[in-house]
Parts: sequence; C-alpha cells; structure tokens
Amino acid sequence: MSDKPEKKAPAPEAAKEAVEAAPKKGGLNVKLIGIVAGIMIAEGAVVYFVAGATGPKPVAADVQKKDGHDEDHEASVEIPLLEDRFQNMQSGRAYIWDASIVLKVRKKDEEFVTNTLKQRAAEVKEGVALIFRRAPHNQLLEPGLETVNRQIMAYLNEVIEHDSDEKPRVIRIIIPKCKGFPAE
Repeated sequence: MSDKPEKKAPAPEAAKEAVEAAPKKGGLNVKLIGIVAGIMIAEGAVVYFVAGATGPKPVAADVQKKDGHDEDHEASVEIPLLEDRFQNMQSGRAYIWDASIVLKVRKKDEEFVTNTLKQRAAEVKEGVALIFRRAPHNQLLEPGLETVNRQIMAYLNEVIEHDSDEKPRVIRIIIPKCKGFPAE
C-alpha cells in the first residue's frame, strides 16, 4: 500500500452543515435592492411635496361688473367691413380679386366702429380698393395675406380713431376670402 493517506468522502451530515454554513448569495442583493427602492420612493415623495408647496398658486379671475351686467367689454366681436371685387394690374395682366374683409374689435368699441364705418363707407371702400390695386401680385398670393392685412390695419387705424387709452379699436383684420382670377 502506499504511504499517502487516503482521502475519505465526507459524511453526509458534514456536507449538510457545510452547505448551511455557506453565505447565501441572493440574500444580500434582495436587501440592497429593497433599500435603494425605498430611498428612491422617499426621495420622489419629498420632491413632489416641495414642488407643490413652492409652485405657483392658482388665482381666481376678477370679473368686473358694470351697471349690474356681467358682460365682458374686452371680449371681441366681428364686424363685416366689405365684400367686393378689386382689380389689380401690377403683374402686367388684369386680375380680379374677390375678397371679403371682416374686422375684429372689442365689444365696448363695436358701436363706435360701426357708426364710423357707416359715416365713412365710401372713403373706406376706396382706401381698401387702392390697397388692392397697388399691391404687387406676390403680396396677394401670400398664404396668410400678411402684407395686405398690415396695410389695411394701418389704413383703418388712421380712419377709425384710437380709444381713450390710446389703443387701436381694431384688434385684427380677417380676410376669409381672397380669390384672384384673370380678368381676360
């Protein structure tokens, strides 16, 4: 036989004790994940409450009533200005532009603007017609008619006086229809 000692297989009871005494690999990871998740939830709750406490506060609208009415005089209304056909020969060819123009004014200025437009109807129609006659063809082809809108607004601000606060009475010019076609 040999001089080397023989290795014997450990007894089954000793193997069980060795397995139980070894540290569990998954136990530490689960605890760590639980701690991190708890910290993140607490941090989210703190941020939510701090942002809610320091954020803007809702403010109730203050609606002023005059003479027992709760009309809003700053609300806007639409007043038809004119619907007509205008000639333009700036491109070398005669074009007819079928246009409809509407004014957007504050409700408190509606009566004043309507009366002014009635008194100066021919003058206003002539002024708008001149704007269409003098406009280069590319301005009349703009998708939003920005240039024509600005020119009509400037003209009407001269014709219709500003209110007592020096604000223009006409808020906006609306051109819902502006179609051009050759006159020939």
